[in-house]
Amino acid sequence: MSRRQLLQAALIGAGGIAIGGALAGCATSGASASGKASVTVWDLFTGSDGANMQTMMAAVKKANPDIAVNSVTLAWGSPYYTKLAMASSGGRPPETAVMHLSRLAGYAPGGLLEPFDLDELAKVGIREEDYAPAVWKKAQFNGQLYALPLDTHPFIAFFNPAIAKKAGLTVTDGHLADVNSTDSFLAAGKALAQATGETGVSFGYLNDTAGCWRMFWGLYCQTGAAYELTPGKSAQLDDKAASEVLEFLQEMLDGKIAARNQDGGAAEGRFMTKRTGMFFSGEWELPTLQGALPDLGAMPMPTMFGTPATYADSHSFVLPKQAHPDPARRAATYRVLAGIVKQGLTWAHAGHIPAFQPIVQTPAYQKLSPQKDYAPAAETAVFDPNVWFTGAGSDFQNRVGGALMDAYSGKASPQKTVDRMLHEMNFFLSQPNPA
Repeated sequence: MSRRQLLQAALIGAGGIAIGGALAGCATSGASASGKASVTVWDLFTGSDGANMQTMMAAVKKANPDIAVNSVTLAWGSPYYTKLAMASSGGRPPETAVMHLSRLAGYAPGGLLEPFDLDELAKVGIREEDYAPAVWKKAQFNGQLYALPLDTHPFIAFFNPAIAKKAGLTVTDGHLADVNSTDSFLAAGKALAQATGETGVSFGYLNDTAGCWRMFWGLYCQTGAAYELTPGKSAQLDDKAASEVLEFLQEMLDGKIAARNQDGGAAEGRFMTKRTGMFFSGEWELPTLQGALPDLGAMPMPTMFGTPATYADSHSFVLPKQAHPDPARRAATYRVLAGIVKQGLTWAHAGHIPAFQPIVQTPAYQKLSPQKDYAPAAETAVFDPNVWFTGAGSDFQNRVGGALMDAYSGKASPQKTVDRMLHEMNFFLSQPNPA
């Protein structure tokens, strides 16, 4: 690997700031000792996600006895993406790897990934019409598909139906029907607080810059306001819309509707012990919450600014650039990925919305509660801006989220926060794209 390739891979993997992790665990492509086509899959799943993925892998291996499937789990974060970028640049990548869809814009332009062949995907039963349009669109670059989504994992609203009923709120089709504007949400939050005798809403943002960003960006997109993040140019946000969102969140975090200063653990704990009636978080918290609240409600982010939008990301599979492509291994890789994606019902038990929509339509999925109630979030999903430095685990989220944290805690005014966000965005836009 040349010095330039090394720096390029390190910068992209770390979100454009620093090298995070050494080149370790790289795959050696080829056939297995038995002569089977060998497919190595890198993932970043641990805990219940890891257990579910291994169950899915086992099913795929059983269905494809002529393929040697090797599963490698690495720690997620900047180190994972650095290793993936460096493996691709060095010509020793796995056949396929998991990537957050929000990181795709940092990889596809630099030649680190190869696009999927839609005809070959069709042969294994994967077609565009099987995916929500917003998710399929995000998986593309320059008109080609560079990622095969496994799920959509949105930032949603969990709620306690019993507390909602006590507060006089109406639950219809698994959703809080009364919440459809900022005013109605704040009124519902006050009613929930009266019902619990403490606060009505849990939102833990302290020390969680990613959570700060998810909340803001999802609501900003609900306003329908435009934005522009073009490298080499100044960042453009709608100051008025951004300030309105921040003013609303400060009003929510008033110590009565929601605690003014709270981290994620405290927010989750208060919700599970019925000291609040609503909890904003990622759907990946579902298994933990259901353990404490079997009768749990959940819905896409309430539409408070006019346009339905729910911040989301997606675990997806990509095809790292191969120095010496092997048609047999590539065909085997397509079969393995199709098998994993079609195991989405297993994946759904952890809370994730299967990206392969035929699974969502099955009677078995429709029996999953509350998963079926927030599944429509895939249709209104909004993702990070398509710029190389954004995405899960990026320094962009850390720095912009840090600015938002000060606004949420009341340490900074909405306008001052917008100015700081623009400053941070301009810092990234001024950096050269390592791709």
